Amino acid sequence: MPVAEVGAVVLDCADPRALAGFYAGLLGGTIEGEGDWVDLRVPGGPVLAFQETPGHVPPRWPSPDHSQQFHLDLTVEDLDAAEKEVLALGAKPLDAEDRSRSFRVYADPAGHPFCLCAC
Repeated sequence: MPVAEVGAVVLDCADPRALAGFYAGLLGGTIEGEGDWVDLRVPGGPVLAFQETPGHVPPRWPSPDHSQQFHLDLTVEDLDAAEKEVLALGAKPLDAEDRSRSFRVYADPAGHPFCLCAC
């Protein structure tokens, strides 16, 4: 029997509501809360929580001096179609060079890396 289960994946950021809105546009779900802590309840997945962190400095990818700290792997049916949608939501590509891989790396509006992965 496990000792614990995932309660939430928490992302530090400057604007919790805005970043929750980005991920709601990407994953669906319901945004709950205001102020310095906002939850996104994703159907069938863990809660994503967004915590206001004054002076937040986003990670740099790739950089051994400024570690990415964590990232999300998000599976999609069509990488090209999903890419258009995440860019429209405000994501920024981090590795546009290699289009032959089964994944692509982006940064959310607060600078956290995430990957779109072909299923």
